[in-house]
Amino acid sequence: MASALSSLRYGDSLSVVGISAATAVLCEAISWLLIYRTATYNSLRASIERHSHKLDAMESGSSSSASSGAAASSAQPASSWDKKMDRVETSLKDAARELSLAKLKSGAVLFVVFGLLNSLFEGRTVAKLPFAPIPLVQRMSHRALPGNDPTDCSMVFLYFLCSMSIRTNLQKLLGL
Repeated sequence: MASALSSLRYGDSLSVVGISAATAVLCEAISWLLIYRTATYNSLRASIERHSHKLDAMESGSSSSASSGAAASSAQPASSWDKKMDRVETSLKDAARELSLAKLKSGAVLFVVFGLLNSLFEGRTVAKLPFAPIPLVQRMSHRALPGNDPTDCSMVFLYFLCSMSIRTNLQKLLGL
């Protein structure tokens, strides 16, 4: 009986990991169709790269002129230089925020699947951790589980870890 229970838990954890991987691929496919191919996304990415290079050049230019002791008369006044850097930094932050909001739209699929899985695996241990996590992590890993065994792992924790790691690595693999 114990081996049947063990294989059931193992099956549950594999199901959660598999569903997480499938939803990550689905989210990236939706993102590619609705976000990554658009002119808005490409212009935001180009704007971020352009502002980043400009900011790097400004920072390296200001540090090299200050360290070499260049005459202040040949350089622009410090307040004007600071204002330009602030404008570039603000533009960079705005573009990054807009890009993040555009990417956030595809994450809705993850939340829909999360709700479905949460109802399917509610109150069930899907994995056994090989250690007792620190209290902050334990509150997340043992969420909505009966009992006091700190090594029990809920679906919420496993799905969250898998979704974040698989999706991030998939985005890096695809160069997005």
